[in-house]
Amino acid sequence: MSVLQINTTQNVHLDYKIVSIGERIVAFFIDAFMLYLYAVLVNVLGTALGVVFDDHWTQRGLQALIFLPAMCYSLLMHSFFNGRTVGKMLLKMRVVRLDGSPVHWSNYLVRWMLRLVDIWLFIGSIGLLSILFSEKRQRLGDAAAGTVVISTKQNTTISHTILEEVQENYIPVFSNVTELTDKDVRLIKETYHIAKSTNDYKTLKMLRVKVESLLNTNSDLFDVPYLDTVLKDYNFYTQKM
Repeated sequence: MSVLQINTTQNVHLDYKIVSIGERIVAFFIDAFMLYLYAVLVNVLGTALGVVFDDHWTQRGLQALIFLPAMCYSLLMHSFFNGRTVGKMLLKMRVVRLDGSPVHWSNYLVRWMLRLVDIWLFIGSIGLLSILFSEKRQRLGDAAAGTVVISTKQNTTISHTILEEVQENYIPVFSNVTELTDKDVRLIKETYHIAKSTNDYKTLKMLRVKVESLLNTNSDLFDVPYLDTVLKDYNFYTQKM
């Protein structure tokens, strides 16, 4: 499974799954079906226009004008829907920059222009091969634009929230933890888990000092047990409210 790691401005690493070639193909065919439905609608409108206009060329010209947005479907959808088309929305995927910065409309333009080579001129063979042999599963348009397609599916667990698992017979230690807000606890938990997983004892110590100053405690517990207890105590009291 290919993973894209983005480092945020807060020096927090976020890992995203890069979608497989199979998922991209399914999304492509969903979008193709949407364009097919639009073409059917344009054809119906063209028949209706034939009743109004006797001139065959006027009828064809108006049909072409109505169908024009479909020619720019990928560019328009990605630009207006934050890197997503209908197919990508349904399969929960999105186009992002490799460095995590916002995708500019010019990036979408580059991707759209290179669809001519990736998809249309060589019946998709160039795009498929470039995705298969690219480390980040990029087609030529992605490589040129500095973008990649990631999955936005979220496997939410308790570790992604401010909640902590608290046993039924749990006995709290710090009763004044309710002075903290949900925002405080979320920040404490995020910093605590990142520092703990990377063995960043300096950050754990600084976090412990900060929390003790907020709660006016003077505990004999070590840094990790202290912070763990504060988080559990907060959840114990707030769940009882």
